[in-house]
Amino acid sequence: MRIPLLALAVTAAILLAQDARIENLAPYTATPMPVVERMLALAELKPGEKMFDLGSGDGRIVIAAAHRYRADAYGVEFDPSLVKQSLELIRQLRLEPQAKIIQGDLLKQDYSHADVLTIYLLPIANEKLMPIFEKQLKQGARVVSHNTPLVPWTPEKVDTVSDDGQGRSHKLYLYRR
Repeated sequence: MRIPLLALAVTAAILLAQDARIENLAPYTATPMPVVERMLALAELKPGEKMFDLGSGDGRIVIAAAHRYRADAYGVEFDPSLVKQSLELIRQLRLEPQAKIIQGDLLKQDYSHADVLTIYLLPIANEKLMPIFEKQLKQGARVVSHNTPLVPWTPEKVDTVSDDGQGRSHKLYLYRR
């Protein structure tokens, strides 16, 4: 059976659009290390707590949480090459028991056991995540959002961090359920 070229093109466009919708929720932009450190400190992350970084990119927040705070750290990342890069670094640092990366859609994960969530996402992603957070997050869970507030929640604290010599400042929002 021959499939018309137009049908193949339309199917490919639909699949690419679906992939783009998922990826556009968290386009990869590395969080500067001073911001990573402040996000985790602001969250008051403790050893053994479950921490999720949504759109974990190269895994730097997950690695810092597992290494410095001894947290049970999970990253959720859609891009297979970033997942592979993160897992390799986790393996090299021997953090496998505490640092894990989940390849998948951040809108389809279970965050009900999370003590802390860190996010550096587009506003549309935060908007889509809010009903999930409302439904899943347990009492006392903390969320630290980098540069984008979680509407309609009111932050417990807002902090500004400048990165190392780049001349940019980053706003961090801390929320508690």
